[in-house]
Amino acid sequence: MSQVVIVFDFDETIIDCDSDVWIANDLGGATLFNDLLKSMPWNAAAIRMMEELHAQGRSLDEVEKSLKTIPLSPHTISAIKSAHALGYDLRILSDANTFFIETVLKHHGIMDCFTEIYTNPSCVDEERKLIISPYHDSAVSSHGCSLCPPNLCKGNVIERIRDSPSNKERIRFIYIGDGN
Repeated sequence: MSQVVIVFDFDETIIDCDSDVWIANDLGGATLFNDLLKSMPWNAAAIRMMEELHAQGRSLDEVEKSLKTIPLSPHTISAIKSAHALGYDLRILSDANTFFIETVLKHHGIMDCFTEIYTNPSCVDEERKLIISPYHDSAVSSHGCSLCPPNLCKGNVIERIRDSPSNKERIRFIYIGDGN
């Protein structure tokens, strides 16, 4: 068992952009997304944007194709593969969603480098519509953090990772990300 856990953010860290913005720009939803952000938290606006893109006839295949065009630095890929080869426990903690993250990681051949992904869950319904849900159900309870959006408190998740019984022997936790 590795004595080092490295937790990566996804947007603006593993990839050099925000995946929600990428999809909005690439699939013609940028104006809608920007308008939604004036009255909604980021994650709620991203969920609504995906619903609208689907209603406008944008397919899940188009979303997937767009995600596969997100550039990923060869240096980032190499660093992830090297850390994995050294036996480090690599994880992702992101405000994106499972479909976006897994699509990009699989496309670049690094999905198997990560042991866990903590993000907003997503699934594909019978109409092949992407359904995104918040990581934390704020209707049930607040995570109690004033720094984070209601859908995901990264500090809360990091504490759970550190405090889990399987991590009691870990010597070092490293977080690599761009935000609070």
